[in-house]
Amino acid sequence: MRKILVLIIIVLISNSAKAQFIKEKAINAQIGYGLSAPSNSVDEIVNDGFFAQGELVLKIASWVELRPYVGFIFTNSNGKDLNDNPTEEKAESKALLLGGKARLRAPIPWVAPYVEIGIGTSIGKFETFTAFDTIDKSGIIYHIPFSLGLELGKNNNVDVGLAYYFQPSVEQYVGALTVGITFPLNNRI
Repeated sequence: MRKILVLIIIVLISNSAKAQFIKEKAINAQIGYGLSAPSNSVDEIVNDGFFAQGELVLKIASWVELRPYVGFIFTNSNGKDLNDNPTEEKAESKALLLGGKARLRAPIPWVAPYVEIGIGTSIGKFETFTAFDTIDKSGIIYHIPFSLGLELGKNNNVDVGLAYYFQPSVEQYVGALTVGITFPLNNRI
């Protein structure tokens, strides 16, 4: 009982401490052209659709941010490969994306390049049909997010990038060409 009481006191004291490592907070909203492709394929196929995502931006320093996110990807097959030939191969995803990532960025006004990596989960329906794989799965799987892009504008409030979510358990990856806007929150922490 004494250990529990000490633990509660430590938690209460640490919550009231003013020395936090988060310097600024913001919300980033992204929308984009969604894509999905199989990891193993005979025909070169990419299925397309819609992508949307929201992120809580937690700035630790001018060059590093933590970004918990929630998003949505919806892709469908059109039955054709990249050369417009008919194919039976496809990689479709209809999923909610949840997770966290870290962004490393060059703190440059007007044009700031960045790279992101993290870990997350996809919840939804996944279909990968190729000469090598026959996967029709619904449920929860893990993914590895990876992004490259540019933050544009005087305050780097506009975001243009390529976002990928590698889903090894269903032998596919999804991604998007994205455009985002960042809205600062009350930065008094």
